[in-house]
Amino acid sequence: MDLATLKALKPRAYAEAADGYRRASEMANAARDRVASRTVVAMQNALEGKAATAAIGQLTELAQNFHYIQTECGLAGSALDAFAYEMEAAKRTLDAARADARAAGLTVHADGSVGYPPGGEKGKDGKVPEGGTATGLTDETASAVGRQAANLDPNPKARIAQDCADRIATALRQATEADTKWAPKLRALKADDDLTVSDRDWADTASDTRGVKAAGQEYLDSLPQPPDKGGPRANAEWWKGLTPDEQAAWTAMRPNTVGNLDGLPATVRDEANRMVLAGARGSAQLEYDTWLRQHPEPPRQTDKINPRTGVPMRGVKVSNPAWETWERNRKEARASLDGMEAIQRRFDASGRDIPGADASGTGASRTEKMPEAYLLGFSTKGDGRAIIANGNPDTADHQAVYVPGTTAELAKIEGDINRAVSVWNTADSIADGSVSTITWLGYDAPDAVDTDAPFEHYAYDGAPALNRFLDGLDASHAGDSEPHRTVIGHSYGTTLVGAAAQTGDLSTDDVVFAGSPGVKVSHADEMDVPKGHVWNEEAEGDVVPDIGRYGHGGDGFIIPSDPAFGAQQMDTDTEGHSGYWDDGSTSLLNQARVVAGRSDEVELVPEQLPEELTRAK
Repeated sequence: MDLATLKALKPRAYAEAADGYRRASEMANAARDRVASRTVVAMQNALEGKAATAAIGQLTELAQNFHYIQTECGLAGSALDAFAYEMEAAKRTLDAARADARAAGLTVHADGSVGYPPGGEKGKDGKVPEGGTATGLTDETASAVGRQAANLDPNPKARIAQDCADRIATALRQATEADTKWAPKLRALKADDDLTVSDRDWADTASDTRGVKAAGQEYLDSLPQPPDKGGPRANAEWWKGLTPDEQAAWTAMRPNTVGNLDGLPATVRDEANRMVLAGARGSAQLEYDTWLRQHPEPPRQTDKINPRTGVPMRGVKVSNPAWETWERNRKEARASLDGMEAIQRRFDASGRDIPGADASGTGASRTEKMPEAYLLGFSTKGDGRAIIANGNPDTADHQAVYVPGTTAELAKIEGDINRAVSVWNTADSIADGSVSTITWLGYDAPDAVDTDAPFEHYAYDGAPALNRFLDGLDASHAGDSEPHRTVIGHSYGTTLVGAAAQTGDLSTDDVVFAGSPGVKVSHADEMDVPKGHVWNEEAEGDVVPDIGRYGHGGDGFIIPSDPAFGAQQMDTDTEGHSGYWDDGSTSLLNQARVVAGRSDEVELVPEQLPEELTRAK
């Protein structure tokens, strides 16, 4: 970067280009929404056949193209803003130095050196000190030596000239470094020359995001920062205080930060997390494809070996142990990818018709549309994290947060997503007002019942995150009145819910336990909800409550299923540890009644009914 180029540079032009990219990003987002949430959904609900399936597939790809454009244009806009910011700083330094040089009667040469005329007091020889030229120095040591030499020069203009030359050199160095840094980052945002957004393209967006984030650290540091260890309400105020351009910069350059900040609007977190998900999914697919190439599939069956002769028995096939090992390793290699694809399937189901039984008690059937999904948290670290909402919790009258238990992880998230969908489908059919149900896998769940679940640290480690999330729902809610909220815990998830109440303030109106082995508190009164609003389900054949009731060595403790705990025992007609959300079951309907704010309709076990109702039943 030379002096003439920096003098002529107009940082504002790059900022204006950034505005254009942001507008393109916003238009692509709107187009994606129209295609994915309206056109595709309408066709899925109205059309059948091969032609319709093919058209839907093409439109789905088009929606992904628009999402890619949205992400890359958002990155380009933020990168240009960061480049303009750094160039503006260099330009200000240059302009200030040139102005000071002009005011002092100095001459700035084309190479950035500064000439100064004769001046100062006459010496013993009767002559005025000669003029000269100062060359800018940016090295700290060399600059200090140069300033010292200028201070010793009898011509006072020498000191001013050296200072101006040093600042000009600093400006040129800053501009050169910014240009060298940002040129490859901006070139990397160029898409390939086909019309397909591939897994490699999405993997590249993740790489691009990391590159722009690292290069733009100085620019990001200049923006208002998220509260240091601030709570959800502080996060919400921080976000509201940002300008639209600042919000766009944070979303594009730090989507993982924005997507996981409790208190921010659900729409904002969803947009950021979908960017992270798309990049992570593309990277995971490439890694899985590489694994497959490096580990060819062996035959599924092999000839049985004659145990007496040791010779293969032709025509007699047995399972190949090598294939079984390969298959286990293959499933492990794509575990996180399975979870990400499950989340994407939930996105794709939004707006589709879903048949269901009318839970009003009339026996009629109904057809409901799957609510819009919102990704409120996502990470692939460890076993992974995912928080998925059915319906916008910020505008819902009734919210339900489902906390899964042992073995829950990103790879197996689909079952936990479906449970929250089942609760939504049933609760929505009987609720007076809108409903949002949330699968909250925001903690590291135990991996196994026998080796991990007995340890309480999983619950206490995850409890603060659950409390922050619930507080965040309060901070981001935009309805006219406070929402009615229910927390549903299953298995070890009930232990975490209890730990959250024990160690903090559980911000909820109702708590539902299902298949609980224990909740770390000894009575329902300790659950931070009004009396009578702690509910429990224990199904026939569910052994998990007995694990808590009797303990591994017979030394158990009070669990929610025990009368001494004081919970409302809901009638449960399902069997086993995983059936509480079976479609059409009383177990599911009772949960939905609590979620919908109709707890007076919950069917209790006969032992808890008033005597006259017990006789009638």
